[in-house]
Amino acid sequence: MKNLYINNRFFFTLFGVGVLYILAFFFPFLMVFAHGLLILAVLAIMVDYLLLFNQKNALQAQRILPEKFSNGDQNSVKIDLKNNYPFRIQAKVIDEIPFQFQKRDFLIERKVEPQKNVMFEYILEPKERGTYSFGNLNVFVESVLGLVSRRFTFQKDAVLPSYPSFIHLRKYELTALQNEFLLGGMKKIRKIGHTMEFEQIKEYVPGDDVRTINWKATSKRNQLMVNQFQDEKAQRIYMVIDKGRTMQMPFGGLSLLDYSVNATMALSHIILKKSDRAGIMTFAKKTENKVAADNKSGQLKKISEALYHIQTNFFESDFSRLYQDVKFSIGQRSLILLFTNFETLDAVNRQMKYLRGIARNHLLVVVFFRNSELQQLIHKNPENMQEVYDEIIAEKFEFEKKLIIQELRKYGIYTVYTLPENLSIEVINKYLEIKSRGIL
Repeated sequence: MKNLYINNRFFFTLFGVGVLYILAFFFPFLMVFAHGLLILAVLAIMVDYLLLFNQKNALQAQRILPEKFSNGDQNSVKIDLKNNYPFRIQAKVIDEIPFQFQKRDFLIERKVEPQKNVMFEYILEPKERGTYSFGNLNVFVESVLGLVSRRFTFQKDAVLPSYPSFIHLRKYELTALQNEFLLGGMKKIRKIGHTMEFEQIKEYVPGDDVRTINWKATSKRNQLMVNQFQDEKAQRIYMVIDKGRTMQMPFGGLSLLDYSVNATMALSHIILKKSDRAGIMTFAKKTENKVAADNKSGQLKKISEALYHIQTNFFESDFSRLYQDVKFSIGQRSLILLFTNFETLDAVNRQMKYLRGIARNHLLVVVFFRNSELQQLIHKNPENMQEVYDEIIAEKFEFEKKLIIQELRKYGIYTVYTLPENLSIEVINKYLEIKSRGIL
């Protein structure tokens, strides 16, 4: 009996019988109809109960989960129902989804024909990394009478990890292989210098660069020979993520730290596809979660595991410690993308000597964030004096961000200044730009 549930239709029926008995008190001839309706209601409840409970394994249901959640993305969860009853049923599905989503009104209703399967899905969008625990998959079944319901319970335990965003890796890969982003729009840029690796010596043909003529080979073969080069590969790219208190600011449900983690995952995938070496490092009070730059087959999985285990804290980030660790642990010149957030020019100036120290031996790109809420205030038409003040303050903060960019560029430090939701696209674009210009 614990799986028996009474529906609203049952109470409406009893209410109708009660009203008829009340009327029969004033109009006695209605008493016969009231008795008859009560008997029909009792019989209908008994028939409904027998229809639902006289068969074992009358319903089969399965929750189909992905191997892991992609953090910050829309993840599909599928439910497969099979009706073994000889009649059509009305199924109400209540899945006990993880508490992190805070969905208290989950309900999906479906009609399932006899001896048929129906599959449907719903979308979950996790906003933080970690484990997500599912509870029971509850299905309440009604017959055509709809007076009572029978509850079926499936899959009591299911735990799913939420990893840094990986759903859109294929999209980023395709756009990177085309060497341009349709969304961001990347134009061709003249290469600086001659950062190419030697490939072979071949015979000269009209159109070859005369500056690449190999005079020794020409004298031996008695014909013009030129050196052929290929794009330099296996360059080291490190993504350094600040996990201090400035990265806890949330936008769209995700913190700046999680946006940086997702962008690092996407960029690592592109770097490895370009045959470069990808590595990561995080820092606050000290540097942690180090993965040395490499391009082996299991490197992306190693990076994904390191990003998954990043724990946030509210310490003030120590850039001096970062400078020391970068100096002693990254010996060869590398591209370093530093994900952090500076709100004021004073904050940058306090760390400038350490940033300049890193940029002296490496190509440093500082990635920091445009405040989307301030952008809304700037582009909003003010309607009262308070909104005018808000707009002026927002413009002041935005202007200070531009001063930060100028100050960093003055010392040869590249920047990416972007909205959090555009971070992955922007950092991949910057990487492709640096590769195309050959400045690493």
